[in-house]
Amino acid sequence: MNLLGIDVGTTGCKVAIFSSDGKQIALAYREYNICLTKSGYAELESALVWKKIQESMQEVMSSSKGLPISALSVSSLAESFVPVTKERKILGNSTLNFDTRGDEFLPLLRKTITDDQIYQKNGNCLGNQYSLTKLMWIKKYQPELYTDTYKFLLWGAFVSFMLGSEPMVDFSLANRTLLFDIHRQDWSDDLLRITGLDREKLPVVVPTGTVIGHVSHEVSQTLNLPEGISIISGAHDQCANAVGCGVIDSGHAVYGMGTYHCITPVFSSPRENNLMIDRGLNTEHHAVPGKYVCFIYNQGGSLVKWYRDTFAVNEQADYSKRGETVYPALLSEISQKPSDILVLPHFTQTGSPRFITDSAGVIVGLHLNTTRGEILKGIIEGISFYLREVLDTLPDTGITIHDFRVVGGGSKSDIWIQTCADIFGLPFYRPVITEAGALGAAIIAGVGAEIFSNFENATDAMVKIEKEFLPNKYIHNLYEERYQNYHLLWPLMADYLHNISKKID
Repeated sequence: MNLLGIDVGTTGCKVAIFSSDGKQIALAYREYNICLTKSGYAELESALVWKKIQESMQEVMSSSKGLPISALSVSSLAESFVPVTKERKILGNSTLNFDTRGDEFLPLLRKTITDDQIYQKNGNCLGNQYSLTKLMWIKKYQPELYTDTYKFLLWGAFVSFMLGSEPMVDFSLANRTLLFDIHRQDWSDDLLRITGLDREKLPVVVPTGTVIGHVSHEVSQTLNLPEGISIISGAHDQCANAVGCGVIDSGHAVYGMGTYHCITPVFSSPRENNLMIDRGLNTEHHAVPGKYVCFIYNQGGSLVKWYRDTFAVNEQADYSKRGETVYPALLSEISQKPSDILVLPHFTQTGSPRFITDSAGVIVGLHLNTTRGEILKGIIEGISFYLREVLDTLPDTGITIHDFRVVGGGSKSDIWIQTCADIFGLPFYRPVITEAGALGAAIIAGVGAEIFSNFENATDAMVKIEKEFLPNKYIHNLYEERYQNYHLLWPLMADYLHNISKKID
């Protein structure tokens, strides 16, 4: 039995076929660009992205030569939605979470509902990154679009709908609208009333792993998919990533090493609101029934990309001509021992807990004999130190982490993972398949189609570990001193960095 996983991201989509023992049979990938048509606008061209998804599906079906598929599911970016008609016609582009439209509604909303009140219902604090304010903007400034739209569908729900499902969305994606009540597991009547938004414009909410339809005859003819394949409700990509690397129970966490480094721990029940809010942590349903996740994140790969483009631009050009990347060569220049460099990773807005906007990156400890490899190691260490500060506060919330499963582009580097293990003092495990979103979606499809009786059986069968990285006790002890010095950077420099960031602006 074979399963199809679709992973829709902000800049590209993957479609893959997996056997029920986790072997990747076929994979296709397509890129697309973010549309920055006006100042503050950030959109995906919905029709183009849907075309790229269809092309990817056609490619994997062609390369697998008609291999039978039992079920499919979708992992997708959050917050962004697509307006559609009942006849499955796309009515407009998809507004991304960092699009500034909707900001104007925040002051009024804050007079009506506090962060504690909205967190009690939704597990998030008020912000313009969610769908709520974007929908309010459409209703006010594009009333015809709002009226003509049958449903505003988040991407996982949209792709499923276009393949033939009913308009339904899972709990984890629904949570990212800021309109979902995590306790009632349905749209919040109170939040809809406060915002003036209409329930009928939103899809029906269902648990991840629900059969929500079957591939239509028309789609079958277009994409060479067998007609009638079960479509299973998927999940927010962070939750699907967790499933795709076997992080399904409390005590375990994903360590995602992409543009942002994102830690996703699993826990069994919502935690005390004020403890989570103080740490900048959300509460969201996991794809796994009865489990929850939160996200601890900051810049990661983006800082290493800055290093590459600043210190190795000519080498990168040479490697690119050969169809290769310079990253392995750059990472080979760093050593296992701690760097003498300390880096405050505030190169742009930071992640949880403070979401700092008025700061700047700092590199401390430069000497005439400092090598560029030491600077790169310092950047990698700074990324981990930032996240560890949040992890050190988790015990008070009752959330525990015993080990990490590492995924994403940075997870290809052994030395980078080992550095993380040495700083955190915890084991890291790298799965065979580190781009886990499509695999997670396929596992969800397998559970929903009852090929597996539960997520534990499914991940046991489909997720394989390639390598274990255990912390070096001696190196970890050296890092403890470095970590304490890192602790001092922001308190010492906060006022100064705040002042110079204002002058730069």
